[in-house]
Amino acid sequence: MRSLTKHALVGAVALLALAACGEKKTELGQGGSVVTGSAGPQGAQNAAKELVRCEAPVATLALAENPNGYTVGSGYQLPASPVPLVKLLAQQSGCFRVVDRAAGLRGTVQEQELKEAGILRKNNSTVAKGKGYEAQYTLTPSLTFSEQDAGRNLAGLIAMIPVLRDIAGLAGLVEQVKFKEAQTALLLSDNETTEQVAAATGAARSTDLGVGGLVFGKLGGGAGAGWSNTNEGKVIAAAFLDAHNQLVVQVRALQAKELPPPVPTTSRSTGAAAPGVRGG
Repeated sequence: MRSLTKHALVGAVALLALAACGEKKTELGQGGSVVTGSAGPQGAQNAAKELVRCEAPVATLALAENPNGYTVGSGYQLPASPVPLVKLLAQQSGCFRVVDRAAGLRGTVQEQELKEAGILRKNNSTVAKGKGYEAQYTLTPSLTFSEQDAGRNLAGLIAMIPVLRDIAGLAGLVEQVKFKEAQTALLLSDNETTEQVAAATGAARSTDLGVGGLVFGKLGGGAGAGWSNTNEGKVIAAAFLDAHNQLVVQVRALQAKELPPPVPTTSRSTGAAAPGVRGG
């Protein structure tokens, strides 16, 4: 009993010390992750070191919203859709050329309507018909987020140990402990055949101390647009990175489709132009 009390006391002191430090982490599969950076003609910049990549793109890709929505409580301050986050991962990995079927496409259609109405310049070739790229694959994300209140059980355990029970504020601290978990899936379909050619799941878990938004585990940050503003968002971002990495393993085995011309770049660019058709 004395040994148990000693270990519990050490654990409580460590808990308080870490809370004071404000260390933030989240568990992602077998390792940590930071979803951040950019993607474009210069390739992936400041991307997660855990990001799994392809040597060359295999096809053009469009992202589709899950028709069943996303299972996340309304009380969380999260973006309405994870699609922008997954778009970033898909382009950073270099496995796909991403085409827009959302706001970007609506902007193109609007410009075409303005041109036909005679508002735009007549010789403007930017919105000429027949220039759009087809999406050879469609990727659909799925998300389920849950939170388990574990603090009451921990507080009850501490109340049974006299040494810990007498530490001021400890019971109140552990009452705020919550376990957050995100489970994600990515489904890849061939638009030519309608066949689902690949699927992958991802998961991430964190322990939230509830003190100034502290999180323990293995995550450094989220990916902007609201996914790095809350502990819930960071866990979800980590889960999508995990799912993406699992998907890339399957994508690498797909035969490359014929791709559109590379994205033009300036001569001042140090990086190569966007890759075209992969050999093989």
